[in-house]
Amino acid sequence: MTADPVADQIVAFVGRIGREGVPAAVGGAAKIFLADTLGVAVAGVDAPWRNEVLDMARADGGEAAATVLGTGELLPVAAAAMVNAYQIHSQEFDCVHDGAVVHAMSAVLPALLAAAEGEKGISGEGFLRALVAGVEVAITLGLSSRAPMRFFRPANAGGFGATVGLAMLSGLDGEPLRDALGIHYGASCGTMQAHAEASPQLAMQMGFAARNAVTALALARRGMPGPRAPFSGRFGYFALFDGAADPAPFESLGRTWRTAELSHKPFPTGRATHGGIDGLRRLLGARPIAAGEVAAVRFFVPPLTARLVGRPAASGMTPAYARLCLPYAGAVLLRRGEIGLEDFTPAALCDGASIDLARRIAVVEDGNPDPNALAPQRVEVDLAGGGRLETEIAAVIGSPANPLSPAAAKEKFCRCWRAAGLAAERGERLWEAAHTLESIAEAADLARLAAP
Repeated sequence: MTADPVADQIVAFVGRIGREGVPAAVGGAAKIFLADTLGVAVAGVDAPWRNEVLDMARADGGEAAATVLGTGELLPVAAAAMVNAYQIHSQEFDCVHDGAVVHAMSAVLPALLAAAEGEKGISGEGFLRALVAGVEVAITLGLSSRAPMRFFRPANAGGFGATVGLAMLSGLDGEPLRDALGIHYGASCGTMQAHAEASPQLAMQMGFAARNAVTALALARRGMPGPRAPFSGRFGYFALFDGAADPAPFESLGRTWRTAELSHKPFPTGRATHGGIDGLRRLLGARPIAAGEVAAVRFFVPPLTARLVGRPAASGMTPAYARLCLPYAGAVLLRRGEIGLEDFTPAALCDGASIDLARRIAVVEDGNPDPNALAPQRVEVDLAGGGRLETEIAAVIGSPANPLSPAAAKEKFCRCWRAAGLAAERGERLWEAAHTLESIAEAADLARLAAP
């Protein structure tokens, strides 16, 4: 039997959480981002291609046991996990671990929530432990990478995290958990080609990860064996998907808690745009700048940021492309003073004034040697009448070093809720339920509250 030290560490970690639970501060952070992710999921009902994804999921048939967030349709557990994961990631509004470059809730939460509805009897406390376990494993996988992304790490790492969380919900540990991890590795998928082309398949890959985790768990529960070295083997995740990795972060799994390091995304754009957007906001706050005053803008950013969001703006962009276009995001902010979901509608994307301004905005690599860095960044604005404004961004807004206030986090949730046209009172109940999760008898109540 092939040994896999990382799989062994994950199994031991799951056992410890099962016995000891999670520290209060870690559980508190998990509930903050649980609420955030539920709000983002509900807003995702208006995402491009969402209805087609839902229609496809309905066509597969099976026992309708789990809720589609935001609209309330019932689907089989794996199908609901897929649709909800698509909704969560489709508008680039979901929380992220900056260092790992992993949207750690986006596959884990929808898989666990669908399973909690299918299993029944899953307590809020048990759900919280499973959620933290999955998020911790997903982030730690991302932190182990030492190479630029070739495969879509948020989905790949998130799928393993979802598998771990599902195993905890089902009471699966030891050898069956190792089987589940190996089975999921066989279903891992998703490359950065979808990101390079700004394809809706980027979010769909998150859906596949959640769905495949449900499938892997179901097979492991039936006794099917999986490869036993999915991470460290000759053809394992580190060798093939990462290309260069150091699993040292797994040595501190369960001692250094990464859930508390998650970042809010205050803007519905790729995380790599947030440093530049925040820099412009700071300049606007210090001195109002009319769009007509702007001769040129330069964002000096790490290579990862340039690669992810340095693409040029163009009339008729798709929403997926525009969310990953820092020049467009900067132009919108300069013209409106803010940026929101409404800036990615077809009408907004055909606004010639925004496109013209975006063409005066450049994204410049700063030579940062870290292949996964999103900061620091520098923003320079040249004024038409002469003079230059500039600022440095050491920590990206929404990160633990530059966090959103509780009021701002609540306002983001409310904006997402309003975007879906749901009753405000029900949103308040969902917000409260997420923040008191450990006291809820049935974790599945979260899904029911997140629907009409």
